Amino acid sequence: MKCNTLISAFLLFFSIQIFGQVYTEKIVGAKNQELKDSLKVEKYPYALPIWGEKVAQKGYKLPYSAGLSVNYFWQDSEINITNLQVGFNNGPLYNLDEIVRFDKSSVEVGAITIRPDIWLLPFLNVYGIFGKSKPTTKINAGIWIPDGDNNWSQIASFSTKENFDATTFGLGLTPTIGIGGGWLALDMNMSWSDVDALDKPAFSYIFGPRLGKTFKLPKPDRNIAVWVGGFRVHIEGNTKGNIALSDVLNLDNAQEKVDTGLNKVAENQTKVDSWWDGLTPVQQNNPANIAKHNTANRALTSAGNFLATLDGALSTAGSSTVQYSLQKAPKDMWNFIVGSQFQYSKHYMFRVEAGFLGTRTQFLAGLQYRFGL
Repeated sequence: MKCNTLISAFLLFFSIQIFGQVYTEKIVGAKNQELKDSLKVEKYPYALPIWGEKVAQKGYKLPYSAGLSVNYFWQDSEINITNLQVGFNNGPLYNLDEIVRFDKSSVEVGAITIRPDIWLLPFLNVYGIFGKSKPTTKINAGIWIPDGDNNWSQIASFSTKENFDATTFGLGLTPTIGIGGGWLALDMNMSWSDVDALDKPAFSYIFGPRLGKTFKLPKPDRNIAVWVGGFRVHIEGNTKGNIALSDVLNLDNAQEKVDTGLNKVAENQTKVDSWWDGLTPVQQNNPANIAKHNTANRALTSAGNFLATLDGALSTAGSSTVQYSLQKAPKDMWNFIVGSQFQYSKHYMFRVEAGFLGTRTQFLAGLQYRFGL
């Protein structure tokens, strides 16, 4: 049984990390005394951030208070699926957790995002996220059932790769602190990705702590920053959807696959019944045998009911629909990140960042323009 859009919609999620490496810096050191003194007497010319002039006069160097960046973001991430339920034509949903096994399911996405931001407070940056992306889901899974010896075998398998278009919007904030070129940033954002295959936009929450150092270059306001940190993603667990059966199955061979599956379920049910009937009363009262018998019957009943309902839906495949519900979570919550930024001037800067380790790999490149507001 080959599924495509349905299983792909199960896995459609991704997370966008948008971090702008500028910060309010405490000027320290004897060689910077002239700059520090000039900040104390210079009138701050912008409305933002709030208390900007007071902070500048205490010896802090502020970045321009507003910015706009364009970023390209790529990510490949594995996820886990639980509490999988599927039904047809608005009928009962069948829990398939016990009989469906996923093997290295993942989502790959390439996204272009625009990030407007302002420094609301001298140590707090607030930003928005607007993006377009093309997620691709890659799934390998199968339906498994037991026999009388509790040996599980696969009666159907599917491997899919589906492409989608998504629109993402979100909000974020980044508290920062910087002293003498060293800095700490705690980036966090919430985003929603709107995809036709899902009942509602997919929600994700990102937390990205970073610790870095900025190295000044000979020209004024020109520098290079490097940092290390972490990337933690949380996605909303519940996903529900409703799609056409014709978008889920290859109807050319679906009936053959269903018939083969039903025959295999009936064959294994006979094996389980024969095994149970061949036990003595004492053996049938053994808790281990009871658990084995109940598990086999439950799995075979689940597979049989699901395939029988699908068999009925195939008779009206042109108008049949599929409903689904599941819980999803990233296989690894955290991965490691490294990054660098070249600041050409206080107006222009370019940065790159890579994430790795665990089951998530990502890359980001961005160009930022800053101005006073």
